[in-house]
Amino acid sequence: MDKFRMMFQFLQSNQESFMNGICGIMALAAAQLYSAFEFTCPCLPEYNYAYGVGILVVPPVWFFMLGFVLNNNVSMLAEEWRRPMGKRGKDPTVLRYMFCSISQRSLIAPIVWISVTLMDGKSFLCAYSLDLDARRFTNVNFDFENASMTQEDVRRMLAKIPCKDIYDGGHMVAREAVTRYLRCVSQAFGWLFLLLITTAAFLIRAIRPCFTQAAFLKTKYWSHYIDIERKMFDETCTEHAKSFAKVCIQQYFESISGEMRSLHGHRPHHDGGGDETDDEDRRVSDEDKLLGIRAQDDMNRVLWNWHTCKPPLSLRRDGPDGDASHEHVGNGGAHYVQMKEMAEYYSTNGQRSITL
Repeated sequence: MDKFRMMFQFLQSNQESFMNGICGIMALAAAQLYSAFEFTCPCLPEYNYAYGVGILVVPPVWFFMLGFVLNNNVSMLAEEWRRPMGKRGKDPTVLRYMFCSISQRSLIAPIVWISVTLMDGKSFLCAYSLDLDARRFTNVNFDFENASMTQEDVRRMLAKIPCKDIYDGGHMVAREAVTRYLRCVSQAFGWLFLLLITTAAFLIRAIRPCFTQAAFLKTKYWSHYIDIERKMFDETCTEHAKSFAKVCIQQYFESISGEMRSLHGHRPHHDGGGDETDDEDRRVSDEDKLLGIRAQDDMNRVLWNWHTCKPPLSLRRDGPDGDASHEHVGNGGAHYVQMKEMAEYYSTNGQRSITL
């Protein structure tokens, strides 16, 4: 049980690695699902194209939507997009960066499915067997011009090419030649698709930061900040809820025990002072975790204010006496910290004494 808890905590602290693992699992699942999928072409002129293209398009759309469902950042993106402005503005570039990051991970499984489908060639054969020129694949002893076949008969015969068991036009069109040709074309499209995807990924990953490095770092930083802020807010609410429940239960049992003592006329019995001191320390600790919020209406007001009016991203610096100073930490603050570190360094090594 402890191992599972440690693993869960590791995945929570490394969400990016966790999402990359989920994307990899989805990609393997896409390939495994296709290998386990029983492809059955209808072999009818009215349905071949719809079935073949549907196998190539519909599962990737489903995998793409599933990638959004399994990504925890989708709710965070929607919340940040729809929240009121309040005291904190919304940066469209940060939202766009978050959406692009989610989309890139969600596209891995669809790309794998399309690549595997094109490399296999069954759906391509089913969809485009009707578009062939039958005269290019006729047998030597058969002549279409002298044969009494209508255009509809030729279409029905070509639609049966993907179905080996029911194909009855072997004396007219060589099925093996048509199958090899269409699968070769399908594999060519598959390799071309992979080449285009790889080139696009290279351009996005390698060239884009060279032109917009500052903007890229800014959007990446604040997108990480939004994620971390939400996690820490949830953790703080969880700790507050635990302390609130614990204090509420303790007060309830204390009131009940007081009523029972007054009813039966019993006096409180104290075994020793050590246990009482420990209980009092724990109670004080739980009281401190409440942060002064001790009523349901107050907590509801705090949560509502957090949603409607988040605090501005401008931190205060605590003064020497612990009072919050409204001066913002800027270059002067950084210079002060640097000088203080230098003073401590010299004082530690005994070279000189510096007082700031």
